[in-house]
Amino acid sequence: MIVVYDNPTLLSQALAQFFIYKCQESIRERGKFTVCLTGGSSPKELYRLLSSPDFSKQIDWEKVFIFWGDERMVADTDSQNNAHMTFDTLLNNVPVRADQIFRMNGNLDPDVAAAAYDKILKKFFQARGPGFDLILLGMGDNAHTASLFPHTSVLNEDTAWVKGLYIEEVKMNRLTLTAPFINMSREIVFIVFGTNKAETLHEVLEGDRDIQLKPAQLIAPVNGNLHWFVDKQAAAALSSATLNASS
Repeated sequence: MIVVYDNPTLLSQALAQFFIYKCQESIRERGKFTVCLTGGSSPKELYRLLSSPDFSKQIDWEKVFIFWGDERMVADTDSQNNAHMTFDTLLNNVPVRADQIFRMNGNLDPDVAAAAYDKILKKFFQARGPGFDLILLGMGDNAHTASLFPHTSVLNEDTAWVKGLYIEEVKMNRLTLTAPFINMSREIVFIVFGTNKAETLHEVLEGDRDIQLKPAQLIAPVNGNLHWFVDKQAAAALSSATLNASS
């Protein structure tokens, strides 16, 4: 489903309400809420909202379990570290227990770090689906999501849940969840806004299927729901047929 908002502020407010609704629903039905967070600039306003008193008090943080979709292989305190940003904007400001936060380790060899996080996920989810109650994803100008970048070997992965890899495009080692595990989630949300994303969003949603060039096309939940939270600028190149079909 694609929902278009006038601007990123309204988008973030709506997504905060959605986050709370799914959190409360998951706790009511299954006793806990497992959420996978994303880095980058897109979710920062969402995280600030969730940490504000009006929103935070609606969440039973004692039953929330936090994960990440990808990470840069840098020190925990590095400004590029996805978890570091999330702690600054959200987790340091809400009463979630440290033992319910599962961050990827950017200080290790990528393969070692991937194996360690895979072990954490397999233990938590009993080595089977479904996965997260909610996963948040961004999308780059090049149609990457998490650290599933165009023309990388991880796009062909069909069994592993986590992979470590060197991405030539950004000249950096990364950890990433793989598409098969992301697609096990109950709710998958893309956060996309800005004019610079308009053509990419059009190509991902309306262009020919080419997962090597447009990795975001790999995301298709097995038994869950896919949501696109976008602003008017990002949706500018989408056809009325696509928008009407999702409403």
